[in-house]
Amino acid sequence: MTIDRRTFLKGGTSFLAAASSGAIAYEPVRYPPSDLVRLDSDFSGFLYQAPIRRLYTNPDMYWAEGPAWNGWGNYLIWSDIPNDVQYRWLNEDGHVSVLRKPCNYSNGNTFDLTGRQISFEHYPPKVRRYEPDGTQTVLAESFNGKSLNGPNDGVIHPNGDLWFSDPGYGGLSDYEGRAADTGSVQPHQKEAIYRIDMKSGETHKVSDESYKPNGICFSPDYKKLYAADTGASHYGTQAASVIRVWDVVDESRLANGRVFTSMQLEMDGEVKTGFADGIRCDIDGFIWAGAGWVGAGYDGVHVFDPDGKRVAQILLPEICANVCFGGPLRNRLFMTSSQSLFSVYTNTKGAHFC
Repeated sequence: MTIDRRTFLKGGTSFLAAASSGAIAYEPVRYPPSDLVRLDSDFSGFLYQAPIRRLYTNPDMYWAEGPAWNGWGNYLIWSDIPNDVQYRWLNEDGHVSVLRKPCNYSNGNTFDLTGRQISFEHYPPKVRRYEPDGTQTVLAESFNGKSLNGPNDGVIHPNGDLWFSDPGYGGLSDYEGRAADTGSVQPHQKEAIYRIDMKSGETHKVSDESYKPNGICFSPDYKKLYAADTGASHYGTQAASVIRVWDVVDESRLANGRVFTSMQLEMDGEVKTGFADGIRCDIDGFIWAGAGWVGAGYDGVHVFDPDGKRVAQILLPEICANVCFGGPLRNRLFMTSSQSLFSVYTNTKGAHFC
């Protein structure tokens, strides 16, 4: 495989099957045998020789999600949802420690323009900000008088507004939160993407077109918003195994929603369909998507060019839930994968600071 634009890398709980009808069964989560992972030789045309590193693994960590890089602190945080804990990895010496427990079953994390941590929590369903003095501020917990389903991922706009997804996985069982007593895969209300106006504090729904909007990110110029749709995990339609994109209008609303790319991939003469979970954009508009729920040859990170064409894969021995760019130069890709944290240096940089 060749890539015209550039060499990509410098260095060579899953969704549990639901009891309801229409659910899809997947391979069990697989765990790596070593701390070094090399890509398949088919990709050697755009990779150097250094391996991907497994920075941390823990048999007691059940499902790693939500990596976020803190620039002024020079550290990475992520969540282990079922264990209700957040971890911190230090860049200086690779030390890992518990940052916060309990953490309200947080999924995604990010940092605002002043470096304050924001977490998207499954139970109780809230968007929470941690202040420098140790206090906490709930930014959102309901919409139109109904509880949020279970905030998942979020990104900050340069104007300070916070955009987040609310698919409701935390309300489906007691594993990643608490089962909502609704008798439906929709815990409280239609799954949607929201924007919090940080000046007024008001929450606005910007789209409910996705079955289950999951990871989200902006394009480098903030004129587009991308969202992974993992609705096929519970609605049983492959039309919901895609990444969607919208135009951002007036920095406040979405228009012209459409499919950016499908998560189907031809493998050994057969079309396989998995999911993109967390997604992040690089400075050239390429989308890096944590992916899995298929098996070897699919699970890892899929990279798509600005037109939605899959141009590269990073193959991992575990399902990759989320990704983020970090490090002092923002050129290091961090990948949370089941029970492990992986990283690899790339020949690009993250489009945004987190």
